[in-house]
Amino acid sequence: MSIEIIKQIKDYLVAGEVEKREVVKVTTAIKPDLTVEEAYQAQELLVQHKLDEGHKIVGPKMGLTSKAKWDQMGVSEPIYGYVFDYQLVDNGGVVPFQIHPKVEAEIAFLIGEDIEGPGITAAQVLAKTEYVLPAIEVIDSRYENFNFTLTDVIADNASTSRVVFGNTLRKPSEFDLELVGATLSVNGKIRELGAGAAVLGHPANAIAVLANMLARKGEKIKKGDLILSGALTGAILVNVGDFVSAKFDGLGEVTLTMGE
Repeated sequence: MSIEIIKQIKDYLVAGEVEKREVVKVTTAIKPDLTVEEAYQAQELLVQHKLDEGHKIVGPKMGLTSKAKWDQMGVSEPIYGYVFDYQLVDNGGVVPFQIHPKVEAEIAFLIGEDIEGPGITAAQVLAKTEYVLPAIEVIDSRYENFNFTLTDVIADNASTSRVVFGNTLRKPSEFDLELVGATLSVNGKIRELGAGAAVLGHPANAIAVLANMLARKGEKIKKGDLILSGALTGAILVNVGDFVSAKFDGLGEVTLTMGE
């Protein structure tokens, strides 16, 4: 595929985000036979565009980290995207409304040493993790009605929009992450329940998969990366004014309010 089409996809998705409007999915509007490799090429251009604007990468994020999602999307591994500094909101803060935001409860990993695949295991990830902390990820696909294929969502930087990290940092050796439970509430009503095991059996497995996926491109997880490992809960659509709370066993609470 020509670089011109890759650039067209990048520009198309950037415009949707900047203008806060839905767009028809790429595989309908631009290239029906978009491959996974091409989708990641488009994502790389989108990421470079943000870097060129002066934004900094906080760390990668994982998506499609449940076997049920794999079956639904017809894939055999997760996908990844990137979180940028402008997408961070303080715990308890106001998240600007974008297009059609959804919230998920996640466990984040603050990496203490470089992790370079292939062949990385969850045990190696835990040994190189400085801290884990709670988070709410706000996903917000640019696509109409969250309607997309696997390659569409990869190109769209895995629907990344905003992230709120909690204030509790814990050593991963202090508890079994797969047993960490979480509740996700909107306006005081519990809407979703989940546990660490929902993320590929253990959240560290998702980070190991990421390291091995990056190794195919000659890249690695870097010391200092703050990585979202994947959703413990289902994603809930939220509206302007909604108060969202995620509570985690041993990791405290993360909250946000959806602004205008």
